[in-house]
Amino acid sequence: MGGPGGLRQARRLCHWGPLVALAVVAVCSATAMADAALWYWPLDTAGGSVNFVVLLNWTVMILYNYFSAMFVGPGYVPLGWTPENSQDCMYLQYCKVCQSYKAPRSHHCRKCNRCVMKMDHHCPWINNCCGYQNHASFTLFLFLAPLGCIHASFIFVMTMYTQLYNRISFGWSSVKIDMSAAKRDPRTNIPFGLSAFAASLFALGLALGTTIAVGMLFIIQMKVILTNKTSIESWIEEKAKDRIQYYQTGETFVFPYDMGSKWKNFKQVFTWSGIPEGDGLDWPVRDGCHQYSLTIEQLKQKADKRVRSVRYRAIEDYSGVCCPVTKGVKTFFTTPCTEEPRIALSKGDLILATRGLKLVAPQLCLVKRNIEMSSGI
Repeated sequence: MGGPGGLRQARRLCHWGPLVALAVVAVCSATAMADAALWYWPLDTAGGSVNFVVLLNWTVMILYNYFSAMFVGPGYVPLGWTPENSQDCMYLQYCKVCQSYKAPRSHHCRKCNRCVMKMDHHCPWINNCCGYQNHASFTLFLFLAPLGCIHASFIFVMTMYTQLYNRISFGWSSVKIDMSAAKRDPRTNIPFGLSAFAASLFALGLALGTTIAVGMLFIIQMKVILTNKTSIESWIEEKAKDRIQYYQTGETFVFPYDMGSKWKNFKQVFTWSGIPEGDGLDWPVRDGCHQYSLTIEQLKQKADKRVRSVRYRAIEDYSGVCCPVTKGVKTFFTTPCTEEPRIALSKGDLILATRGLKLVAPQLCLVKRNIEMSSGI
C-alpha cells in the first residue's frame, strides 16, 4: 500500500466513521472473548474452545468484509469516458468535474469527487461509496455484524448471570451465594469485579444497538438488491411515478435492470468468485427496455426539476461553513445535519431552489444538495 494511492487509502481511516465502527468492533469482540475465556466458558473445555474460535471467526470475517468495502471501493467511471457509439451521448448526462459522460447507473459523488459506477450511496462508516465493486462486501458486512453482535450479547448476558449467580465481587467485599441449583463453579483466579461488570454491561448495550441499527440497514440493502436496484435508483423510480402522475403523460416507466427473478437479481451482486458480473458500464436489461431507459428518465426528471425550480436572491453573505453561528439561533439549529458540501454565496447572488423545502433565505444558502447556482452548475 505504498505511494500516493496507499497514502490516500490510509487516510480513509482518519475519519470519524471508520474510527467509530472499528472501535465498536474492537470493544464488542475483545470484551466477548475476555468474558468467555475468563468467566463464562473457559478454554480448557471443548465447548469453550469452539465458542472462542467462533467468536474469533466472526471478528475476522466482519473486518475482512469491512476493509474490502472500504479499500476496494465502488469502482469509478474512467475519466473522459464516452460511449462507443457517439450518438448514445444524447441519452447521457455529462459530468463537468470528471470531464466524461455518466455511464448508465453511475452518479457523481461530491465526497469522492468522482463518478461512481452503480452508486448506491456514500457511506460515512466506511468513508467511501457503496457501488458496483464493493456492494457485495458491504452487504456481507451488514449481515455478519449483527450475527457477531448477537453471539457476543449472549456471552455478555450469560457471563453476568453466572457470575452474579455464583459470586458477587465488587472489589470491597466478596459475598458467596450458596444455591444448590448453581452447577457452574467459577474456575478463574481473576474476580469478576465492578469494572468487569460495567464493561460487560456497556458492551451489551453497544452490541444490541449495533444489531438493531445495522440489521435494519441490511434489510434495506437486501430489498434493493433483490430487485436489482440501488437506493438512488429506487428514489429515481419513485420520482418517475410522481412525474408521470403530475403531468398525466400516460407513460409507463419500467425499471430496466430488474431481471424478473430475485435469484437472478441476487447473482448480479453476489458471485462465488467475489467479483461482480459485468464491467460496471454496460448492464443486461429486461425485455422491452434498452441500455438507456433509466438515463432517459433521469434527463426528463432533470428538465422537470429546472422547470419547477424557484429563483431566490441571497440576502446575506455566506462563507460556506457547516455551522453558521453568525446567522441566528433558528438557522443554526435548523441546519440539516449532513456531510454534503456547502457553497459560499455573496449578497445578491441568484440561486435556484430545486427541492420543495420551506426554508428561509439564509438556510437556502446552506444546503448544496437543494440548490443550483443560476449560472448552470
